[in-house]
Amino acid sequence: MSECYQQNMNLIASRWPELFKRLESIEPVLDSVEVIEGKDSTLLINGIQLTSRHNRQAEATLQVAHIAPNQAVVSMYGCGLGDIQQHLLQRTQLKRLYVHIMNENIFLLVMRLIDQTFWLEDPRVELQFADQQTELKHPLVCLPAELELASEMSHKIKLRLIAEEELKYFNQNIHLHADQFAARLEETRAFWSKDLPVTKLFNSHAKERDVFVIATGPSLEQQFAYLRECQQQPRPPLLIAVDTALKPLLQEGIIPDIVVTVEIRVTTERMLSLPVPSHVQLVYFPLTTPAVLEGWPGPRYVAMNTTPVLNSIRDELNTDNLFTFGSVIHPALDLAVKIGATQVVLFGADFGYANNKTHAVWRDGALGPKFEHGQEWIMNGFGEKIKTLRNLQNYLIGAERLIGQHPHVHFYNSSKAGAVISGTTYYPELVK
Repeated sequence: MSECYQQNMNLIASRWPELFKRLESIEPVLDSVEVIEGKDSTLLINGIQLTSRHNRQAEATLQVAHIAPNQAVVSMYGCGLGDIQQHLLQRTQLKRLYVHIMNENIFLLVMRLIDQTFWLEDPRVELQFADQQTELKHPLVCLPAELELASEMSHKIKLRLIAEEELKYFNQNIHLHADQFAARLEETRAFWSKDLPVTKLFNSHAKERDVFVIATGPSLEQQFAYLRECQQQPRPPLLIAVDTALKPLLQEGIIPDIVVTVEIRVTTERMLSLPVPSHVQLVYFPLTTPAVLEGWPGPRYVAMNTTPVLNSIRDELNTDNLFTFGSVIHPALDLAVKIGATQVVLFGADFGYANNKTHAVWRDGALGPKFEHGQEWIMNGFGEKIKTLRNLQNYLIGAERLIGQHPHVHFYNSSKAGAVISGTTYYPELVK
């Protein structure tokens, strides 16, 4: 055992005894590790450089440049070789530095090879495993190599870090489609300028009546019989369906009370190929396809969200926001809360390819990439990895964030076949 490893681990044991116990139980396993040299040296792990090999300090300076010099609290995801810690701890106004271990094997390797006592002994440092957190702490700095090399224990935080970067990219590039969005807003003006605001639905729900939010994940196919049975009850639940669930529900003789649509590309074939009863209400956003609005036989309610795309009509349109994070499931869930639900049950909210399918009822690839294109994974309720897509992982994050904002509402998941959704429990009537 090297002297620096002993010194590093002694400090960890004295400051974070529970974390030390967990590290002690780990048998380090890395497929491929080598030291590579340039003007500096670094580690090449599974073909990925942990840091620059030419100027590690310049790289660290660049990685923390977005954090204000007077920032008192900073979070760091990945530990690297200590360069970023050294840079940040030189700031006299820094009061707390949270360092999150993204890969326990890499962390132990660095402890064996390099003296890290300068930051481990600093009283401003708080060392944690990434899986001790359910949400990101801002402002933050993330080491790109350790994001790629993150172990399974930090998978949820890894997905949140990736989503953070993708959201930045989306916001930076949304202006490229400004002309298309402006044209659509004019096409739908005749509808959103006259339709009812979604606020008319807020606080309209009887508290004793459950609300079912129905998405189109594959597990929905196992719930049709239950949903039909529920609709025959003297006090049936209120059914809020996402747009892609409407057709499968109607085919099964299930009539939703409210349908929510948000995507600019939703077609009449997707939503109006079957007769829709005239009492079914539609909640939509101003970018909805005009033909869908024109063909909708029932009441229409218009909602907004916080995207800059809608800024040009925000003052003109007197309605409220529904939460969006890339998927129609988000405004559907937010609507359930805002109409006054105290108990919400999710159906078909799988966020992955449960039962080796992409969607309930729809043919493979009809609503997006085919099953074979699922290159990512998510953990289901049975502790199994199921295929998914990056965007579905992001949608799960959005749903979990929304659920976490409403502790007064009890959210249930109706199936273990799809993703584990933080903040939900399993619905006892369907999951034993």
